[in-house]
Amino acid sequence: MRAWVLVAALLAAPFGQAMAQDADAGQRVFNQCRACHTINAGGRNGVGPNLHGVWGREAAKVEGFRYSAPMRERAGNGLKWDEATLRAYLADPKAVVPGGSMAYPGLRNEQQLNDLMAYLQRASTAQ
Repeated sequence: MRAWVLVAALLAAPFGQAMAQDADAGQRVFNQCRACHTINAGGRNGVGPNLHGVWGREAAKVEGFRYSAPMRERAGNGLKWDEATLRAYLADPKAVVPGGSMAYPGLRNEQQLNDLMAYLQRASTAQ
């Protein structure tokens, strides 16, 4: 019986490692986002809003940024940037906010998406 448990643990290990989140690797993935976004506290808005504090924030709430009508509509319907909605939006922005203005087509690599999520959580909540 013990051998079976060891084999199961060894077989599961690569899957757990593949899904692990690495915030430092996510910071490198975020370099794709820097063309439009900043994430530092008090940072400026660019083509996209500053993302500091995005984790857990209601959508379309960055002061001074002009959001698209579809994003404002989704925000009015209760869109909040939690892990599930951020993950879905970063994977396919047009599926979450059809007609929105984010030009990025989406992040398809699951490991990069996991890493980016870890970075966004760390960086958007840093003081």
